Amino acid sequence: MQPGADTGLEKIFKKIGVPEKRKFVPDKFQIEALKAVKNADCLVTAPTGSGKTFIAEKTAEDIIKNNGRVWYATPLKALTNSIYAGFVKKFGKNRVGILTGDIKENSDAAIIIGTTEILRNQLYDAMHTGQDLGCSLVILDEAHYLGDSDRGVVWEEILIYLPVRIPLLMLSATIGNSKHISAWLESIRGKKCHVIEETKRPVPLFPLFFHPSGTLYPLVKQSGSGFILHKKVVDFIKTKHPPKIALPGRLPRFSEILKVLKEFKLLPAIFFMKSRADCDQAVKLCSSELLLKDKKKKAGLAARIDELVSKSPHLADHSQRKYLELTATGSHHSGQLPAWKVVVETLMSEGLLYAMFATSTVAAGVNFPARSVVILNSDRFNGTEFMSLTASEFQQMTGRAGRRGMDKIGFAIVLPGKFMDLKYAAKMLNAPAQDIESQIRINFSMVLNLLLSHNPQQIRLLLKKSFASFMVSMGKKGKYARRIYGNDMEYLWEDFLAHLDFLQGHGFVKKNGLLTDDGEWASKLRIDSPLMVAHCLRNGLLPENNPVLLAAVMASFVNEKEFDNDRIPGNIVFKRLSKSFLKLRKGLQPFAKELIRKGFSAPQLYIQPAAIIFFWADDAPWSLVVQQSPFAEGDLARLILRTAENLRQLANLTTTFPVIADTAGKSIDLLLREPIVTYHD
Repeated sequence: MQPGADTGLEKIFKKIGVPEKRKFVPDKFQIEALKAVKNADCLVTAPTGSGKTFIAEKTAEDIIKNNGRVWYATPLKALTNSIYAGFVKKFGKNRVGILTGDIKENSDAAIIIGTTEILRNQLYDAMHTGQDLGCSLVILDEAHYLGDSDRGVVWEEILIYLPVRIPLLMLSATIGNSKHISAWLESIRGKKCHVIEETKRPVPLFPLFFHPSGTLYPLVKQSGSGFILHKKVVDFIKTKHPPKIALPGRLPRFSEILKVLKEFKLLPAIFFMKSRADCDQAVKLCSSELLLKDKKKKAGLAARIDELVSKSPHLADHSQRKYLELTATGSHHSGQLPAWKVVVETLMSEGLLYAMFATSTVAAGVNFPARSVVILNSDRFNGTEFMSLTASEFQQMTGRAGRRGMDKIGFAIVLPGKFMDLKYAAKMLNAPAQDIESQIRINFSMVLNLLLSHNPQQIRLLLKKSFASFMVSMGKKGKYARRIYGNDMEYLWEDFLAHLDFLQGHGFVKKNGLLTDDGEWASKLRIDSPLMVAHCLRNGLLPENNPVLLAAVMASFVNEKEFDNDRIPGNIVFKRLSKSFLKLRKGLQPFAKELIRKGFSAPQLYIQPAAIIFFWADDAPWSLVVQQSPFAEGDLARLILRTAENLRQLANLTTTFPVIADTAGKSIDLLLREPIVTYHD
């Protein structure tokens, strides 16, 4: 592979460089948004990296100057942590708090940064107690999550429940039907919702095709208002036996690719990979050649790594540390320990890495722009199957190319391969933004929490305020909504009544729609399987006095992995767990069967995650737990953190179940230790 470039790229490459330092001047859309949010709700849609956070910061600054309070909600803990760090830097630690479930700091601060689930739960509490939410502005970041199949319901609930007096600022990447969302909000909140749209990228994007020979070509050329594949790329596709960038089933030689990109000043780069395993393998296919030629960078990188891992023995001995230090490349994906991802993120954001190999989740997460992004596949695994990248996903990836204030131009580089459809990739570059569909659905936690403050007919009116209800009335545009929810939202209402009937049949709700005492405490279980855990509490199925056992059995309720062979460990250490777990499973079985018979979900409880959490809570060293675990480090950390969140719900039941609440608090302390919890500066 020899570095080369099409002659037509000479003018483009001459644009590479760092813009002149100049005083920051807000863009027109930023000024319009700041003006709009002073008197009304506001939805801002703009490309990734265009400066939406500036709008949030400036609006928050104006609010707290007048002794107001701000709630800033994000969909991801990693993004919450990133926004929190930025706001602390700007406003000072005493004025900013964070709430993510596993982190709670300075919760009375003027600015709260937290996850959307925490905000939704606070709205439940406010409606129940009649108390004010106590803030002067709500900011919803990454607002396109309204259309997320798993999390969208939480966003929709927030928008329905939020008091009209509290102004709303929503920030998002481009949304196809932003005007519909605005009209819906105006219809339920009775006030203007301005839509501020920006389509221009702050840093121009140029797409490239990486030929297996090492020669770079333009990927597309302008054709009317769109793009078509460049002739050289068309020629490549038409070649009967085109050269391969890698052997079948193998990854490319990334050391060679990095040399080409370095030659044309296209680094740093983010490589979007198909899988976690590919990310981890990619760093092993990089060499130390580039770093050896840059002694200053090598020394600075080593010193910064030492500084970042000094507070954690586990991070200091991390298996991927050597690749960071030798090649200045890092692997980043959800299978890694959160604290290690922070190390890689920090090094990338500080410009100390040549490349980061990441799964596509990075595109929708924390802000790590680079000069170039490299895309290897035109599809991605959605957890169930491989699907073609949507326009939004593709544009979120390319949105990371070009650092505002650091790059004059950014590059999206497409590699050929078995899983890359070059024509499709070119099409996605200019594809229109996708419409967002309502994802509202009924669950037991929602029903219990709404019945704290509403009767069934009032809840029906709330459901009529949903985005789904708005879309049902939208003619052709509402075809999807009518299919899912009915012509008059009757399917959603019938689902609510089915949940209500089950709750009444099991003594959580009275016939008049009021909660029983059991219903009131069960409403505090804001978890995935509230009724199953409530059934355990009612029937004494949980180990009351043993924090290790309680942590272990609760892990079974949050486990997201299936096990074909869920053997009970034969080790004598686990005999106590086996006894408690079998009691739990036997006691729950009739109730779980009834849930399923009535059309509701009931998780399969496995002992393997319980055994792993038992091992960890019983003070086993992390390295041994990972060795014994069927989970990747990041998945294991997620299991531990989510188990701790569920235990926190039990710990809140101090009045009704004081013994188990106290035990749950002790369980949390056993789980949240190094390296799950490291430092939070």
